[in-house]
Amino acid sequence: MSQRADSMAAVRAAKQALRREIKRRVAALDDPEKLRQSRVISEKLFKHPKYASCERIGVFLSIHDEVRTEDILNHVFEHGKTCFMPKYSTRGTSNHMDMVKLNSIQDMMSLPLTSWNIRQPADDDNTREEALETGSLDLILMPGLGFDRSGNRLGRGKGFYDTYLRRCTNHPKGKPYTIALAFKEQLVQDIPVDDNDVLIDEVLYEDME
Repeated sequence: MSQRADSMAAVRAAKQALRREIKRRVAALDDPEKLRQSRVISEKLFKHPKYASCERIGVFLSIHDEVRTEDILNHVFEHGKTCFMPKYSTRGTSNHMDMVKLNSIQDMMSLPLTSWNIRQPADDDNTREEALETGSLDLILMPGLGFDRSGNRLGRGKGFYDTYLRRCTNHPKGKPYTIALAFKEQLVQDIPVDDNDVLIDEVLYEDME
């Protein structure tokens, strides 16, 4: 095995160990604490200049171990921003993701659940506007399992967002500003990264320091 292959294998192993540790930390949080931190983070986001100025925003639909985005989605629609949501490929090992238009909270609630328990348009729903085919995005809110303060992100291992952000880079408008939403328990000193990982601009969390 080459030195490069050894290095990549070591990074993969370090990521897997860190995923287990962070999942354990987040699992120890009860729902009221997750909701409390989510509300603090949402309020920080609403005051953020990048959020205030954005017109087209990508928002993930949160699952049980992520910062809740329901309040953010409500705020986005109340303030007339154009909202896009992830549509992940559910075929095999594909890491393809699009950001498709979400019209309202009611629209979101009508979406089917995937095997990952995430709401998204059905595979055969090809009627929705895709962000990169029109005006790209001004801001993407990023989910993830873990983060460090330098903007390194630990995802779930499929590479959906990293691949999408590279596509954004090739768009005439360039890469949108990226803000990760994190519980305090998801912050670590250093996230191991490889050449495929895309640095994010900012991590928003409840700062207790």
